[in-house]
Amino acid sequence: MQACLNGARGAADGAVVPLSPEALAASAAEAVAAGATEIHVHPKTPCGQDSLSPRVVGPALAAIRRRVAVPVGVTTGAWAEPDPALRLERVRAWRPLPDLASVNWHEPGAEELAGTLIGLGVGVEAGVWSGTDGAARLAASPLAPRVLRVLAEVTDPDPRTAEESARALLAELGPAHGRPVLLHGEEGGAWPVLRLAGRLGLATRIGLEDTLFLPDGRRAVSNAQLVAEALRQYG
Repeated sequence: MQACLNGARGAADGAVVPLSPEALAASAAEAVAAGATEIHVHPKTPCGQDSLSPRVVGPALAAIRRRVAVPVGVTTGAWAEPDPALRLERVRAWRPLPDLASVNWHEPGAEELAGTLIGLGVGVEAGVWSGTDGAARLAASPLAPRVLRVLAEVTDPDPRTAEESARALLAELGPAHGRPVLLHGEEGGAWPVLRLAGRLGLATRIGLEDTLFLPDGRRAVSNAQLVAEALRQYG
C-alpha cells in the first residue's frame, strides 16, 4: 500500500495536505504507522508549486527519511518542469536520490528520463495513464522490462465508470513485460479502483493526492486516515 501524500494539490485544498518538508515527513510517519509500505511525494517550492529542483527535492527526501525507513518515491511530472532537457539536468543533480520515481510514459522525453534514472540506480514506476498512448509506448519500449513496476493510473473520476475504465487500461497493458502493476484511481474513482485492485491482488495506493474524501463522503483529516481505510477496503 503506497501512500501518495500530496500530489499537485496546494494550500487551496486545505491544511491537511502536506506541503513543506517537515509536513511531508510528519504525514509520511503517520501513514507508515497506519500501514503504508511506501511513500510517494511531490516536493514543493515555498510557494507550493511542484518542483524537480535538487534544492527542493533534496530537503524533502532528507526530512522524510529521518522519520521513515520505507522506500520513498517522487514525481517527475512534466508540469513540474516542461523542458525535457532541463528535467534531465535537474534529475541528474538530485542528492540524495529517491528510491524510486514515477515517469509518465506519454510525456515528452519519458524514455530518456527513465533511462537516466535507471542508470542512477533509481527504480522507475512507468506511469501509464488511461486515455493516453502510454500503454502502446511502453509496449514498444526497450526499457519496459527494466522498470520497477507499471503504475496504472485511471484518470476517470466517475465512481460509476472508473472500474470499467480500470479494466480497459489493464487490458491495454496486457502482460506488461512481466513487470508488477500498481493500480489506482483518482477523485471519485479512487475507491472503486482501489477495491478492484484488492480483488485482483494488485498493488495499489491511496492518499490526499488521489482523493480528499473517505468512501462515505466525509472529508479525510489525514493521509493516515486514508491509508487505514484503504487497508480495510482492499480486503
